[in-house]
Amino acid sequence: MFSSSLAGLTAIAAYLATALAMVGAFGAVYTLITPHREFSLIRAGCTAAVPAFLGAIFGYVIPLTAAMRSSANLWDFIIWASIAAVVQILAYGVTRFLIPDISKRITANDLGAGVLLGGLALAFGLINAASMTP
Repeated sequence: MFSSSLAGLTAIAAYLATALAMVGAFGAVYTLITPHREFSLIRAGCTAAVPAFLGAIFGYVIPLTAAMRSSANLWDFIIWASIAAVVQILAYGVTRFLIPDISKRITANDLGAGVLLGGLALAFGLINAASMTP
């Protein structure tokens, strides 16, 4: 009986490890794409960088969990997780199109700019997650 309770442990471990790796990869790619250096700014006490970066992370994790729930298998999950990452990169691009100096403003510790970028990233993530739900 105990062994049947642990039957899904391998699948759980695979999805969890994959999701954590995907979040790490997204965070790394995102910080390379943006002109402002999120971790350096956060370490230096730039409060505007915090909601901007966390909004992007949450905006990615929300559709990531939707993909995890609705995927047929691990490869399907990886494909949809990759699509979610692209959507978050597009969210940054749209924000930068609307406010071309958004990264400069975040670097200057303009909290409003950080909240706006993070909020739009979160909005894109919620819409993306809803789109993935069957």
